[in-house]
Amino acid sequence: MFGMDIRNLIYIFPAVIIVLTLHEYSHAKVSDILGDPTPRNRGRLTLNPIAHIDPLGLLMLLLIRLGWAKPVPTNPIYYKDRKRGTLYVALAGPFSGIVLALVVRIILASGLFRWTVFMVRFLNYLYFYSLVISVFNLLPVYPLDGSRILQGLLPGNRGYKLVQYQNQIQIVFMLVIFLANRLLWAVLNPVIGIIDFVITAVAGLLF
Repeated sequence: MFGMDIRNLIYIFPAVIIVLTLHEYSHAKVSDILGDPTPRNRGRLTLNPIAHIDPLGLLMLLLIRLGWAKPVPTNPIYYKDRKRGTLYVALAGPFSGIVLALVVRIILASGLFRWTVFMVRFLNYLYFYSLVISVFNLLPVYPLDGSRILQGLLPGNRGYKLVQYQNQIQIVFMLVIFLANRLLWAVLNPVIGIIDFVITAVAGLLF
């Protein structure tokens, strides 16, 4: 959707910061609502980007459009239903990105900022990274949210058995990111396209 150009960093950098911050804050907020004091005690129940940004993850996201933030520490022991609580907390991050993308698309469709090229370009990058980060995190690979979502969806204790192999899976996944980046995007792009189509259709109904 966008080619990497150093001149575009003025748009990309703040867009990525906003998406990652909202993503991690959403994890922390849902866990806090479910009774877990861990995110609050660790200073993660905040919209301050400094609390959430991982420098290496941010650099990778800027370079190859795939990266990460600091995972929010949570303790499922505080949830009334550990399995369901873990699922809700995991879903909160990707869901927040999709909601943000919808809001941005509605703003763009409204033409509110059509008179300023800077804001339109920034909003387009914000929309793009909202979708990319959300879909990327849905991959069922530790430590991405998809691994915990899968744990919450699988019956019984089958999901937790995946934890036994998380290190091996993570190594393979990192190799895919660095050595077979195009293959990974071949998986991500169709999902991003479907969500983009739905969001654009919803925004089109409003304007």
